[in-house]
Amino acid sequence: MKKVFTLLYFLAVLLVACAPPEDNNGMDIPEVTVPEDPIPDPQGQPIPIFTAEVTPCEGGFAGEYPCSNYNLINRISLANLGTNFANDNWGWTDPESGKEYVLQGLKNGVAFLDISNPAAMRYIGKLPTASEESTWRDIKVYSNHAYVVSEAPDHGLQVFDLTRLRNQTEFQTFTPDAVLNTFSRAHNIAINESTGYAYVIGARVNGAAYYSGGPVFIDINTPAAPQEVGGYGGSSYTHDAHIVTYQGPDPDYQGREILFGSNSDGGENNKVVVLDVTDKSAPRLISETTYGNGGYTHQGWVDPDQRFFYLGDELDEIRYGNNTRTLVFDMSDLDNPVLHYTYDGVTAAIDHNGYVKDDALFISNYTAGFREIDISDIANQNMQEIGFFDTYPENNNASFDGVWNVYPFFASGIIAISDSDRGLFLVQKSN
Repeated sequence: MKKVFTLLYFLAVLLVACAPPEDNNGMDIPEVTVPEDPIPDPQGQPIPIFTAEVTPCEGGFAGEYPCSNYNLINRISLANLGTNFANDNWGWTDPESGKEYVLQGLKNGVAFLDISNPAAMRYIGKLPTASEESTWRDIKVYSNHAYVVSEAPDHGLQVFDLTRLRNQTEFQTFTPDAVLNTFSRAHNIAINESTGYAYVIGARVNGAAYYSGGPVFIDINTPAAPQEVGGYGGSSYTHDAHIVTYQGPDPDYQGREILFGSNSDGGENNKVVVLDVTDKSAPRLISETTYGNGGYTHQGWVDPDQRFFYLGDELDEIRYGNNTRTLVFDMSDLDNPVLHYTYDGVTAAIDHNGYVKDDALFISNYTAGFREIDISDIANQNMQEIGFFDTYPENNNASFDGVWNVYPFFASGIIAISDSDRGLFLVQKSN
């Protein structure tokens, strides 16, 4: 049976994620049709295997899906994942076997899929939500452990030892190895793998913003025993962050642990925040940088050279009618970031999450699918789309259907696409 989420529901989704009621400005948020009812998880049964033949990208399509330079390798539907909504995803590569796994965020938990043979995905099991279902769930990995937060009440931080995925022959409903409950819910999590610190973003305790929604510092050097060690709340709500051990062009901060934050007060005061978080007991604000026509400062990623920061604003396409927009900040001087370039995409779709790998930016663009942008000549203000795979063929409108996240970091070249309406897609370059 088809289920239709009403305008009211998706208005609530938008307001919680992006803007308070007074900032809605009468936006017309379309209805979304969600696929069939979930299939119950096959607890105790042999691991389900989902097989497929490669669907090549030919004449601009891979089957029904618009594409360029990417073939469809495999997919698994929401129903087969036992849910009716997908959100974030991430990846893990087993250091012993080299097997690649997708950690797929769902409304009711996290699904674990062995994609070492992407044409025959193995659905190993699920870590259920810690409390109730939620549209928002976020996952990151450190030292063979997954760290999961959610906007579900009383969820906290779940920790799961990923080595438990090895050698499973039956579908598993897993329990976490640890749960940290110093906060009740959170919107996001980021991890600096070089220091062993996690940063919980947009946290709340008993309904009240924790550290004003800024980053909460979690020591995960002992992976299954996370310890909260501080936080920062001096720059309003942080929606997402990328944290690095700095080796970029600014000599003043070499070797420091630097947080690049995407901050917004519910759609106002949109800005990029740079923090020195080396000393967890005394984090220091380095700079705050605003920009024009802000809708909601959503997420960004710094490039491998740590010079350029690529920022996505989630609501500018709706508020101002522009095509998908990526703002590129030159971070050569962390005390004085400068807007270096504005890239306008080829569709009107809303951008959600973006990640840099080598000389490419990989963006999840909701209704326009996943897009790959060549950034090798960004110093000269050149960016060019060189590939895409659109899992939402109905349209490229500025709405919240389609691709929530894309994970581009597998060594195999497999790209894992999380589509909120259709589930998990695996694609790979065709040339």
